Amino acid sequence: MKRQQCIQSLQKEIPLVFELSRPGRIGYDVPTPVPSDSFKSVPSVLRRSTPPRLPELSENLVMRHYTNLSVRNHHIDRDFYPLGSCTMKYNPRVNEHMAAHPGFASLHPLQPAVTVQGALEVMYRLSEALKEITGFDAVTLQPAAGAQGELTALLMFRAFHKKQGNPRRKVIIPDSAHGTNPASIVIAGYEVVELPSGPDGLVNVDALKRILNEDVAALMLTNPNTLGLFESRIEEITSLVHGVGGLVYMDGANLNALLGICRPGDMGFDACHINLHKTFSTPHGGGGPGSGPVAVKRHLEPFLPLPVVTRQNDLLEWDWDRPDSIGRVLTFFGNYGVHVRALTYLLSMGGNGLHDVSEVAILNANYLRVKLREAYEVPFDRPSMHEVVLSGDRQKARGVRTTDIAKRLLDYGVHPPTVYFPLIVHEALMIEPTESESKETLDEFVEIMLQIDRDSVENPDLLKAAPYTTPVRRLDEAAAARALDVRYFKD
Repeated sequence: MKRQQCIQSLQKEIPLVFELSRPGRIGYDVPTPVPSDSFKSVPSVLRRSTPPRLPELSENLVMRHYTNLSVRNHHIDRDFYPLGSCTMKYNPRVNEHMAAHPGFASLHPLQPAVTVQGALEVMYRLSEALKEITGFDAVTLQPAAGAQGELTALLMFRAFHKKQGNPRRKVIIPDSAHGTNPASIVIAGYEVVELPSGPDGLVNVDALKRILNEDVAALMLTNPNTLGLFESRIEEITSLVHGVGGLVYMDGANLNALLGICRPGDMGFDACHINLHKTFSTPHGGGGPGSGPVAVKRHLEPFLPLPVVTRQNDLLEWDWDRPDSIGRVLTFFGNYGVHVRALTYLLSMGGNGLHDVSEVAILNANYLRVKLREAYEVPFDRPSMHEVVLSGDRQKARGVRTTDIAKRLLDYGVHPPTVYFPLIVHEALMIEPTESESKETLDEFVEIMLQIDRDSVENPDLLKAAPYTTPVRRLDEAAAARALDVRYFKD
């Protein structure tokens, strides 16, 4: 395949930047030397006695080095990235141009509000848009990630219950929940109560009824859930929790399936975090940047983190006068660059465009489900939302694990889907194509997956040793986690 031939070219060893260094080689020149007395104000204890050991390279070598490194790490600009529950959609470059605009990029968070009205306008308009999209009454943009958004919401829940006279002790999560959910619960000071899924992959409502009591502070739920299935009894579920005085939180990781179709606030949820970096197209491969705003109903608004942007006549201000607030959850006001990107994306798409995003994302996921179900087991083979979960049990019976399938995909230049999650599916492959991909890309992915299935019958050893075309072959991941081997440059 041409795809594989292109990948072969990536196997060339890249030397360390220090190994490329040559004494006296420079990439820029300062027109006027910096006066030596410019640093007199720096205390001597903070001054270096010797120059730092930095690599010396020309500008073109620096550019080539980092460009070569960039194509050895998979990203959405290189090829298909169907990472389930992560919504690795294409990131329009207009977002980057706006985030880099000097009027945004050169601001300082300690500037008086009157001098940053444009920046506050971005935050205010983004908050208003998120309220409309989700159906909630108030928003904080402060959390820097989805997990921090979860924790922020739970801290607001605790403050709410404490003001009612009973902080309560337990939070319920389904057995298919994201791993950050139980972590956030424990950090917020609650006990985790696991709720089993029913045979249909949805919340077992009868089991929920049995564990609900006045000691339950909240139920955390992802909708659609991690199997890509919409909780069809969601209004009954939220009503049951509210019936014992509990609150209901929606993990917004899968919001890309709902845009313009339905709103969490209309389903009975009290709060929801929103992954701006997923749903609203900020690049987040490699761990960042992120942003996890939290939207809440009116009864939780007093507990929002400080400060909140408010409009006073024609002036935008920071509102610090909130005695019930849980306080700051992040230095300053959130990941502002992501805010700019998200608002740019929202304004570019418009309401109809956002509706189309979710419809195409759902269509793409179901297209893959139907195309792959003859070769791979589909535990819940019915129309899904934005992602589909397959099982590699058939291939495992032939000696080929899901890990082997994932590694082999790398040889075709495709990022593997999420594997072994959700935990309730054996040999899980969670695939989220997003709305970004064309039918041609999906068809190519289908053919690759079908070829891997054929190889699991005809040549399983080929898969067990994959990948072959990546810069490094299969690693002992457990050993690597325990004993890092990091090369560094020595004189």
